[in-house]
Amino acid sequence: MTDMTLKSPFLREAQARGMIFQCTDLAGLDEKMCEGPITAYIGFDPTADSLHVGNAMSIMMLRLLQKHGHNPIALVGGGTAKIGDPSFRDEARSLINDETIAHNLAGIRASLEQFLNFSQDNCRLVNNADWLDKLSYITLLQDVGAQFSVSRMLSFESVKQRLDREQGLTFLEFNYSILQSYDFRELYRRHGAILQMGGSDQWGNIVSGIDLARRTDGARLFGLTTPLVTTSSGAKMGKSANGAAWVRAERRSVFDYWQFWRNTEDADVGRFLKMFTDLPIEECDRLGALEGADINEAKKILATEATAICHGRQAAEAAAETARNVFEKANTHAALPEKQLDFSLPEEGIPAFKLFTEAGLASSGGEARRLIRGGGARVNDSVITDENQPITPSSLQNGALKLSAGKKKHLLVRFS
Repeated sequence: MTDMTLKSPFLREAQARGMIFQCTDLAGLDEKMCEGPITAYIGFDPTADSLHVGNAMSIMMLRLLQKHGHNPIALVGGGTAKIGDPSFRDEARSLINDETIAHNLAGIRASLEQFLNFSQDNCRLVNNADWLDKLSYITLLQDVGAQFSVSRMLSFESVKQRLDREQGLTFLEFNYSILQSYDFRELYRRHGAILQMGGSDQWGNIVSGIDLARRTDGARLFGLTTPLVTTSSGAKMGKSANGAAWVRAERRSVFDYWQFWRNTEDADVGRFLKMFTDLPIEECDRLGALEGADINEAKKILATEATAICHGRQAAEAAAETARNVFEKANTHAALPEKQLDFSLPEEGIPAFKLFTEAGLASSGGEARRLIRGGGARVNDSVITDENQPITPSSLQNGALKLSAGKKKHLLVRFS
């Protein structure tokens, strides 16, 4: 992303927090936002009944818009869910029926309400089924289809990747970009939305919407994408071995959500503090620069602040206190048994299978390897998938590790 000097408070803060990847016209958008509040939107398709941490960047962008006095729209895709976004997917999504879509929409709405204040007049929740369900196919072809070049659509990287795979791309999915473009124009006409934001994989769809509105309405619209967030080890943000990090407590407990953030890799702490909390940027930089045992304190702050945004301050503090009880006092309702190992954890770490063997949660190295391969081994409630994964001192929480073998065998391990 360019290092150009920005004037609008929203773009300045978004850039400083590392939340901007691409923009169709950054200088023009900056000028427009300096003139007064703008309306912008991000779409969320109801493929599940909860959003997850992988959606967090988009949600944080809407929160930042609201903070700086602009007008955010959260668009839920009750209409586009009937097709499914094919962008950068290996195969077609399974189609979902109307009953499932309605159920998921309620969950997505509840997820968004955890982060955004829809009671304010400047924040809207809109469903694209309100206009897409009423479309006539012939009318759509005449009005919108005539504005799209098939050769240009085939040039999109997300489309080319699917065409190169064995699964191919169905005509149904090929229409998704057209409908998303229609959404942008419709939100411009209904609510004056001039900016669409989304993940970097949405760039082609966003540009198509801008082009459609320019051709049919003479409108000047903008697109802005956020970076794909991965951990330092290369894992996609929001995905974990035991499933997605859902934001709704019905899908993932508040404590497990807190623990997800607490298990952040050392190198990611400063970056994630900027992206996923409201802490001042200078404080994020200070905390991210901590080393050794001090970085664990920064991880706790990250976990508490990120959880407070999602579940409220009281619930976040309660989760932090539960963690203190588990790892410091071991005085939860079902207090964990403790085991003291007669060696210190080396800086380079100890292979996971060996640790479970030494802790007595497996009778042999072979049994430990089978436990891990079967997905039954967890360290600090995170599933271990690699039997040779090094467990290092950075995983210690208050000098201890919580090891779990299956659902019933848990142990708090300390080192000499």
